Amino acid sequence: MSSDNSRLRQNNFDLIRLLLALAVCLLHAHELSGVDDLSIIDTLLSGKIAIESFFVISGFLIFMSYEKSRSLANYFEKRGRRIYPAYFVAVVLAALLLSSISERSLAEYFLSSEFVRYLGFNLGFLNFVQPDLPGVFNENRLAAVNGALWTIKIEVMFYLSVPAIVWLCRRAGNLRILLALFVASTVYSLAMLHLYESTGRGMYFQLEKQLPGQLRFFIAGAALYYLLPLFERHVKWLVVVAALYFLARPLVEVEALKPVALAILVIFFALYNYVGNFCKYGDFSYGVYILHFPIVQTMVHFGAFEANAWLALLATVSLTLAGAVLMWHGVEKRWLLKNSHYVRAGKENDPDKSSSEAPAPH
Repeated sequence: MSSDNSRLRQNNFDLIRLLLALAVCLLHAHELSGVDDLSIIDTLLSGKIAIESFFVISGFLIFMSYEKSRSLANYFEKRGRRIYPAYFVAVVLAALLLSSISERSLAEYFLSSEFVRYLGFNLGFLNFVQPDLPGVFNENRLAAVNGALWTIKIEVMFYLSVPAIVWLCRRAGNLRILLALFVASTVYSLAMLHLYESTGRGMYFQLEKQLPGQLRFFIAGAALYYLLPLFERHVKWLVVVAALYFLARPLVEVEALKPVALAILVIFFALYNYVGNFCKYGDFSYGVYILHFPIVQTMVHFGAFEANAWLALLATVSLTLAGAVLMWHGVEKRWLLKNSHYVRAGKENDPDKSSSEAPAPH
């Protein structure tokens, strides 16, 4: 690529991911608590946009990570080290700690088939098969322990698909393959949404949220990575058009163009107007994403939101951030390769960081 490499070394990806993860945390706090006092959160934020933005960032950074990897093994090692240790701890820790609030005795809890299934399926990225623990959160609006994990399996499948996509791109051309995947994903998404609206069956809505429907956002991010020189030459006009698209959505909604417009805006804010070496403090976005849901559920369980919604929200965010910091320093950072830009930034405050070791969008 002949684009300005400084934009790839100095960017706002870490900060944007943290803000997106916090937005998802706030939205889940309102959704799971059902407290009207927090309804303004849904007015100001969109969980759907936040998740889709994560996938855009992931597409951009993961394809870059693959292109910069020394080998296929090196690529998968980086991805595995970045995503699984913290994921493993989050799943196991919830399973152990939540035994204290289960309606069942400790013996019944730990010897139950539900407990074994929870550990087995969740550790295998199949959270949807067994989302709840025995006797936990049964009185909550939703019994799921960590409903946010549904995106992680999609992220993992994206990781697995990248080598095959790049292989095809190198033989048939980047534009041809990426466009074909984008169109196929868009057709799938629109078909599922049409079936959902015409039949009212929630199955189609859930299917639209899965990998084939989300692939278009991942591909949009990847396309901007490969077309970055073109993007930089026309960035002003592209940003204006993308902004106009979102402003006009209440009047005219063209769903097929949404991933492109969103990718333009997300990558623009990530690469322009650099705010500083945020990653020198660590990357807490993944920890926030995989830890916040059970924390919110526990606060709901104890009636904190009903007692004082805003104080409970403040406590939830504080506990989540504290957990994310501990997860980063106690688990995530220890598993990174020594050449990770997070490790270098922490030791040297290196301004020439690279985002090739980017974490998952969670």
